Amino acid sequence: MSTIIELQAADLAALLCSRVCHDLINPVGAIGNGLEVLADPTQTDMQTFAKELIENSTRQARAKLEFARLAFGASSTAGTDIDTREAERVARLYMDAVEKADLDWKIPPMFLPKNKAKLLLNMLLIVTGGVPRGGTVTVEAEGEPGSERLTISATGPKVLIPSGVPALVAGTPEDGNVDARAIQPFYTGLLARLSHMGVNVAIDGDYLRFTADPLPTDID
Repeated sequence: MSTIIELQAADLAALLCSRVCHDLINPVGAIGNGLEVLADPTQTDMQTFAKELIENSTRQARAKLEFARLAFGASSTAGTDIDTREAERVARLYMDAVEKADLDWKIPPMFLPKNKAKLLLNMLLIVTGGVPRGGTVTVEAEGEPGSERLTISATGPKVLIPSGVPALVAGTPEDGNVDARAIQPFYTGLLARLSHMGVNVAIDGDYLRFTADPLPTDID
């Protein structure tokens, strides 16, 4: 059995920051390009395009920031629980602005422990990465409070398991290293372990399924 990689807190924080910066650099750069066009009197014929570019990129940047604040950050939510209505809000904002797939959120209003809510959102990121041509992503939770089972599934024309995800979620990357590109699925696995949950990613034809189940209390 491969040994689970442990990252120092500073390394984990640095890699997550790199991931957030990577997600924001394109929309923020596009906003800058649009502003340059608006400020150039020789490009008046491009101003409508520039305004649309700024509007779309601003919407993407805001959606990514709000999602990252909840999925990666400490969040300003009081206490140790997160309302699933807030998780749904940032998930819909992100999906509408960034992803091609449609979101079918089936979790009723409830409170989840912070790490479990973060796990849910990070599972969503992985599953949406598995439907690059669009489709439908369904988010569900069942079970008694404190022992919820999380399931995110997707169907679409080109369903796949993103490269390296099973090993990264397990904490045992194939090359033994975790970089900024791999930190998000690795972090997902870390959240699952902190939440005392076992995870599984599987694909069957055009159906992708990512589950997180509570582990028996006598299993570490």
